[in-house]
Order: sequence, then C-alpha cells, then structure tokens
Amino acid sequence: MTSDAEAAAPPIDRRMLEYLVCPVTRGSLVYDPARRELISRGAHLAFPIHGGIPVMLIDEARRLDD
Repeated sequence: MTSDAEAAAPPIDRRMLEYLVCPVTRGSLVYDPARRELISRGAHLAFPIHGGIPVMLIDEARRLDD
C-alpha cells in the first residue's frame, strides 16, 4: 500500500538519472523505484528522491547494510 505522498510524487526523469553520479565515488548510480532512491554500490549509500528531485547530499544518504 502506498501513502498519499508517494502516490502524488512526480515521476523520475530517466534522462536526468543518466547524468548523475555518486558524490563520493563519482561512479554510476542505480535507481531503486520501490524505495525511490539512487543507490551507490561503491559508497554503500542510498540517496533519497523527494518530489522527483534527487538529494545528493552525503549527510542525507542512507547507509546500506551488506
């Protein structure tokens, strides 16, 4: 079940995602549509997407557990 905020969130521009890189490793990112995050496997971080805009701040990223 999705919340009202998730249902109202604008779609992600896939073209924009092609140009984004991890601010830590400068490596590629993988989009996780279920969690609406951009994943940096090299940095083990997940960057949130709020209102269709990726938040590429390290302090706002979620640490991935291996």
